[in-house]
Amino acid sequence: MSEAAGVVNGGIAARGAVMGIDEVGALAARIVQNVEAVISGKRDAVTSSLTVLLAEGHLLIEDVPGVGKTMLAKALARSVDATVSRIQFTPDLLPSDVTGVSVFDQASRRFEFKRGPVFANIVIGDEINRASPKTQSALLECMEERQVTADGTTYRLEQPFTVIATQNPVEMEGTYPLPEAQRDRFMARISMGYPSSVDELAMLSTRDTASPLDALEAVVNLPELRAMIAAVHRVFTSQPVKEYAVELARATRDDRQLRLGASPRATLQLIRAAKAHAAMHGRDFVLPDDVDALAVPVLAHRLVPTSRAVGAHDRDGGPLIDAIVRRILSETPVPVGSIRRD
Repeated sequence: MSEAAGVVNGGIAARGAVMGIDEVGALAARIVQNVEAVISGKRDAVTSSLTVLLAEGHLLIEDVPGVGKTMLAKALARSVDATVSRIQFTPDLLPSDVTGVSVFDQASRRFEFKRGPVFANIVIGDEINRASPKTQSALLECMEERQVTADGTTYRLEQPFTVIATQNPVEMEGTYPLPEAQRDRFMARISMGYPSSVDELAMLSTRDTASPLDALEAVVNLPELRAMIAAVHRVFTSQPVKEYAVELARATRDDRQLRLGASPRATLQLIRAAKAHAAMHGRDFVLPDDVDALAVPVLAHRLVPTSRAVGAHDRDGGPLIDAIVRRILSETPVPVGSIRRD
């Protein structure tokens, strides 16, 4: 962390564990600016990634190779002074390579558990869908219950715990599609997309001899990140907004173009993400706009279209699932009751 940032952030930490919403917004803006020093022209992807981190969720970044998926994950991890580990998923990766393994200690004459890379605050899973389904399933307990069970013993993961996974489209060679249960563990799925001509041209100049990731420093320490997350928990969500989120989820379950709708976990994570989105914008209450802004990244990857809808696209050329979510948003009445804290 730079000296200037350490002085400012140290003052925030010194005033106590309770952080105000304004301070959350200021620190969030600093993190976004820091990440954008590496990932330029992708403000939506950067803010969505930070939203998931503050909501204590898990992020899935899906796109074609070479567009900066891993770079975004690394830049966000380096912007926070927390423990970080990286797992390169391959077809021969074993579940014990992720969670850890019990090894017999000759000195003590007993088995000792050697912790795997999943024991970190931020776990970067690179190309997660290149591993076998058996290895992918090793993350299920970790992501949902924040713990690892091995040989009958449960080991708690340090909080906060976030998995930022990248994957290539399932059409790419050597990939395994993530099962529905695995996708449902991810709070949101985002895509990077290709850079604009201006950003790509600038990249050729700035990254000719070195990577900007090498000079990136943390701007938020671990106690401050925990204080930001605690502040997000205190963001108020009114009953009308909760009912709005429930109606959106129920609409996906009844839609004729979908054979699998959003789970109750999806509804819960939609509200959590909306609270983080509100806090990042300096509000201590959730608006329906917060829910709308996150509906596609939070819900779309959990939905499964009917056989008739597979391969269809909307008028803008986007995937059908995204179009269905946007249509449901347009058809669901927005709450008009009080949404502020009394």
